[in-house]
Amino acid sequence: QVQLVESGGGLVQAGGSLRLSCAASGLTFSNYAMGWFRQAPGKEREFVAHIGGAWSAYTYYPDSVKGRFTISRDNAKNTVLLQMNSLKPEDTAVYFCAAHSSGPYYVKSSYGYWGQGTQVTVSS
Repeated sequence: QVQLVESGGGLVQAGGSLRLSCAASGLTFSNYAMGWFRQAPGKEREFVAHIGGAWSAYTYYPDSVKGRFTISRDNAKNTVLLQMNSLKPEDTAVYFCAAHSSGPYYVKSSYGYWGQGTQVTVSS
């Protein structure tokens, strides 16, 4: 079955960096566009980053993380990464990776497979 497993979360001070990793199995990874979402306590899950499949690795970010976060993929390792720099307390959330199925890249219902999430906490 399809599995997405995130890692790399933790506690970091404001201004610091973290790199999240998502290891995929059970699917032809290069065929899937991938995304990262996050969910803070009491809030909706929100779009963070998207990268196209192996044939077209375009990327998209919301304004809230543009210029600070970078999504990338390693198709040889079936892995998608999220490099997060200049972290802010408002970036604190559980971060999820997901495999895109169809529909707008910024909508969570467009993704058919999800990981279990990894906690990122940014202290001020």
